[in-house]
Amino acid sequence: MRVLRAAAREAVPWRNGGGVTRSIAAHPEGAGTADFVWRVSLADVGADGPFSGFPGVDRILTVVEGAGMDLTVGGQRRLVDEKFVPQRFPGDAPTDCRLLAGPVVNFNVMFRRGHPAPSVAVVRGDVTIAGPALVVALDAPARAGGVRLGRYDAVHAGVGAVAVGAEGHAAVVTLPTR
Repeated sequence: MRVLRAAAREAVPWRNGGGVTRSIAAHPEGAGTADFVWRVSLADVGADGPFSGFPGVDRILTVVEGAGMDLTVGGQRRLVDEKFVPQRFPGDAPTDCRLLAGPVVNFNVMFRRGHPAPSVAVVRGDVTIAGPALVVALDAPARAGGVRLGRYDAVHAGVGAVAVGAEGHAAVVTLPTR
């Protein structure tokens, strides 16, 4: 089990300059935006504008702070105005964002098509999950495998059962085994 503290993450500007991303974990470890199989991050969106395109990639986006966004994904309107509800859409479809009422923070899981897909669930309270998984405390402290997590801290758990206790909301990303 690896603990990934939020304080250790560097804010990296988006490829299109419209916000910043803080990478939590990727496979293979250390992969950049061009060569990941899956990638988990937090993104600060401070202004309206386009999302960066990622050919051959799908996204699962979850609003964790702010009022949400009005997205246009591949020409189709998609209102994302509820916190903690994962939304899946193609990362290579042209996507434009209009913020509903100021900045937002999004929890993002991106993965390459043709590889096994991770799944995302937002949990509250006490649950037991099967690894490998990534657990991220979203709006309040959480525990994962006995490790206390502050806001946006994460635990990358290997194969096996992991006890999770979330005082608020925690994201559980079930990771592919290959």
